[in-house]
Amino acid sequence: MPETTLTSLQQLKLQGEKIAMLTCYDATFADACCAAGVEMLLIGDSLGMVLQGHDSTLPVSVEDMVYHTACVKRGNKGAMIVADLPFMANATLEQTLNNSARLMKAGAHMVKVEGAAWLAESIRLLAERGIPVCAHLGLTPQAVNILGGYKVQGRGDAQARQLRADAVALEQAGVAMLLLECVPSELAAEITQAVKIPVIGIGAGSDTDGQVLVLHDMLGLSLSGRMPKFVKNFMEGQSSIQGALAAYVREVKAVSFPAAEHGFSA
Repeated sequence: MPETTLTSLQQLKLQGEKIAMLTCYDATFADACCAAGVEMLLIGDSLGMVLQGHDSTLPVSVEDMVYHTACVKRGNKGAMIVADLPFMANATLEQTLNNSARLMKAGAHMVKVEGAAWLAESIRLLAERGIPVCAHLGLTPQAVNILGGYKVQGRGDAQARQLRADAVALEQAGVAMLLLECVPSELAAEITQAVKIPVIGIGAGSDTDGQVLVLHDMLGLSLSGRMPKFVKNFMEGQSSIQGALAAYVREVKAVSFPAAEHGFSA
């Protein structure tokens, strides 16, 4: 697979070709995802739930993220590696810079932070120091206790206006990419059109520039036995994991995933 860069991702957005992204936590799956054509690998703090068995992402440490980022780096064959800054890893500017540097040294090409326009100062600092940033808007799992659970965000005029404003403010601050989680499909489409940077969606409809799913979810694996509405089990009808990964990329590119039933309305 040709090396994925910020320039190539921007070109995909301009061409209207969808970007395929999956979470990944180890070298073997990194290699398999690249072979299937997955352009972006996210070392998500979701590892706290799918690997460590926690009931949220909050217990995940920077050390956990550094370890798994390094593992993915060793198996990567051209994908862009994005690593989450876990809960409270960016509580101060100094922490943000130091922890982002650790993730980049471990092999990340970009860091992802959860939050809104208040992230602007730290994003500017990171961008000035050569660290690209993906900003995560909508349902932000690290703030689950404030949000009152895993709920769709951006419903109602006031929330929708705020999300649009946050997206524009973050682009102006220098983010290289946005990730929208559990946002009404129509609002996600509006935000994607309003910014020039790539927008990746999860539970945000088919009109974003790309899609991401948790690897274990799209392979039909769940500790709880329940799957979010926005997930599709790509192992169904496949005889191998490699076939499921290829099917995911194929359906994202063809815009057959996500379908209407995987999205949310306002």
